[in-house]
Parts: sequence; structure tokens; C-alpha cells
Amino acid sequence: MNNDITDLLTSLQAEHDRVAVRADDLRRQIEHLATALADAEDRLAELATARKVYAELAPTRTASEPAEQSTAYQAIVNAFNQHPDQEFRVRDLHELLGMPTDDPALNVTRSRLGRLTRQGFLTQPGRGLYQKGT
Repeated sequence: MNNDITDLLTSLQAEHDRVAVRADDLRRQIEHLATALADAEDRLAELATARKVYAELAPTRTASEPAEQSTAYQAIVNAFNQHPDQEFRVRDLHELLGMPTDDPALNVTRSRLGRLTRQGFLTQPGRGLYQKGT
């Protein structure tokens, strides 16, 4: 019986040693993954900042857009740059910029604001509200 207990204790010690090695290996993997995750998150923040800076500096006009559209985009971007903390409704933005407030004109601007939102330049803090992105 004493031999059985010794065998059991030896077996338990071997299992303990095996699990301890596995736990150490997992801790090293977690440490490595935590470092890799922190590096990836830092890079994502850098890329988001670069995208915002370039979006502010780069003209929003594409080769297929007429100069008039580019001027409208620039006026919109300038308004948000001048009032970075203010939330605008499309009609309020039109009034600020002296643009027509008829439905077709407002719809064109909604489309432009949607594009600027998708590009990350603007955010939508509420339905129908637009604000310069942070």
C-alpha cells in the first residue's frame, strides 16, 4: 500500500511539472501577443492620424469632379475647420455658407457630408448632425 501511495505521489508530481511547463509556455505566448497587440494598436493610431491629416490637406476633388464641386467641398471643409467643436445640420451649414436651402441643394450637400464622414474627416454625433472628426 505504501508503494501505491508513492507511485501516486510520483505521478501527481510528474503531472504537476508537465502542467507547470505548459503554464509557463502560455504565459510567454500571452506576453508576446500582448506586445504584438500593443504594437498593432499603436500603428493603427498612427495610420488614423495620418489619414486625418491627409484628408484635411488633400483636395477632395477627383479627376471626374468639376471645379465647382471641389469649391463646394472646400467651403464645407473650411467651415468645419473654422468651427471644429460645432455640430451642424445641413440647412444650418448652407445658411452659414450662403448656399441655397432648397431640397435638391441640401441633398447634394448631404451626399458630400456622407462622403466626408466615410473618409473620416467628419463624424455624426446624432441623426442629421455632422461635426469635424477628432
